[in-house]
Amino acid sequence: MTVLTTTYQLAKGVNIPKVAFGTWQIPGGEATYQAVRAALAAGYRHIDTALAYQNEASVGQAIRDSGIPREQIFVTTKLPAETKSYQGALNDFNRSLKNLGLDYVDLYLVHAPWPWGQVGRVYDEANLDVWQAMEAIYQSGRAKAIGVSNFAVRDLKNILNQATIPPMVNQIQYYLGFTEPKITKFSEEHAMLVEAYSPLATGGVLGNPQVQAYADKYGVSVAQLALRFILQNGVLPLPKAVNPVHIEANMQLDFTISAADMQALNDLPDAAGSYMHNPTQG
Repeated sequence: MTVLTTTYQLAKGVNIPKVAFGTWQIPGGEATYQAVRAALAAGYRHIDTALAYQNEASVGQAIRDSGIPREQIFVTTKLPAETKSYQGALNDFNRSLKNLGLDYVDLYLVHAPWPWGQVGRVYDEANLDVWQAMEAIYQSGRAKAIGVSNFAVRDLKNILNQATIPPMVNQIQYYLGFTEPKITKFSEEHAMLVEAYSPLATGGVLGNPQVQAYADKYGVSVAQLALRFILQNGVLPLPKAVNPVHIEANMQLDFTISAADMQALNDLPDAAGSYMHNPTQG
């Protein structure tokens, strides 16, 4: 059994493959189509997209053309961060399903607690309206699981105070040296799986000599070590690649980092150095 064929279990019992193929910053059209086809052919069974990425149609086409039964592929998409109303959320979800050409998604996430142009602004009441729509979507059966992205502890508390169906996932920026311990701990304590976008800090960790030394010890690449580190912390990484060689390499995670080395890696300062921690659309 490989990492790609093992799963975490979300609250409400949905099984989610432990590694996702991310499509952020891959242009819609041929680039996304070929990348997703290559990922599926390589063995990925979890594809992550978003309405904001403008590539849902290409993701959906690649899934349909893969010949793999729909029920064997876990599909995640996201509600735009700018959408902060009940009806707007329903409308955008319908747009995503139409773009994807699918009858349902496996996971639907609120992309952020605030519009991207207003990072940090408080939208508590609007987020409660949005979450009511998320619950309605879940209850309709057209999303098998629901969750959030980029939500800090205060944003999560706001939802949890009134949610009938709590978020099952919190997708955040997470990588070696930047593991958001407060958000991660709170999410896990409230039965939310943490997902790691930008798991390589958009390449920022790749030139770190300390991380390279650990990778050399295990005979793996820095990217493979960084992804395995995330998995061993019980978090789901979303590596993105367009080169088939890198797509394949990011799957080769069936090794184990020792407990002592995991402790040392968890104690590392920001492995990406100057990489910015501002939340992104990832």
